Amino acid sequence: MSMWTKDNMDFDRPCMITCALSGVVANRAQCPAIPYTPEEYAAEAKRAYEAGAAAAHIHARSPDGAPSYEIEDYRNIYDAVTAACPIIINFSTGAINISTLQKTQHITAIKPAIGALNMGSMNYAKYHDKRKDFVFEFVFQNPFHEIIDIVKAMNEVGSKPEMECFDIGHIGNSYPLIDMGLLKPPYQYSLIMGVMGGVPPTVPNLVRMVEQLPPRSDWELIGISRDQWRLAAAAIALGGNVRVGLEDNFYLSDGEMARSNGDLVAKAARMVRDQGREPATVEQCRERLGLVNR
Repeated sequence: MSMWTKDNMDFDRPCMITCALSGVVANRAQCPAIPYTPEEYAAEAKRAYEAGAAAAHIHARSPDGAPSYEIEDYRNIYDAVTAACPIIINFSTGAINISTLQKTQHITAIKPAIGALNMGSMNYAKYHDKRKDFVFEFVFQNPFHEIIDIVKAMNEVGSKPEMECFDIGHIGNSYPLIDMGLLKPPYQYSLIMGVMGGVPPTVPNLVRMVEQLPPRSDWELIGISRDQWRLAAAAIALGGNVRVGLEDNFYLSDGEMARSNGDLVAKAARMVRDQGREPATVEQCRERLGLVNR
């Protein structure tokens, strides 16, 4: 069936910019600006908000920088960020080797506006072409029964599922959930390109992914590493939204590392305005996505 509608390619509407403040793999040895403590998360979120971001995607860390899945760490970061600025909060649920309960307990306890929902299993790896070897590789397991449990947990507390799709088939995985009534429009999709094991980062592949989206979908492009800016430009031109931030890419250009998440958002905002659009405000994003929680 043809999914391409004007809803999914409105070239004039404001562009929602999300900032992924910190991932779980990289640390300050690779990028000094990565936040660890709640106060640092708050400062980075405020910089991103002031530069044009309407939402912040958050993986929690303990204050020593280690990845955390504890409610307390998420709550401390949430409280610090929301005290610093009105940015929309999006919590991650992506992880390996932890239970479904651990993936959702911070969602149900804190009730963020948005919760990330990984839409399928895949090989997940990083390849080093000079060493001719993988830096890491694992299977990122997201079976349907767990996806359904996570959606139900989000629905119970009013957190909007943000469907993270690393490949075209992951978009198709949303169709049964829509048919079951577990997902309600407007739908929110994130199209992630550039992860080894997922869809290759090309503009034709981005167009093909957008073609698969159901009507009443809002979508953003998440480009990984150096492919980010080329793909972001294409997404903006197609009427989509973009995510930037230190989880996905450290560099403003070859050799120029960002000093903060705000630097990356500022560049994305310039790209949006260069194409005749404006960054969406928090209020515009809340209305478009039908958000209930802060």
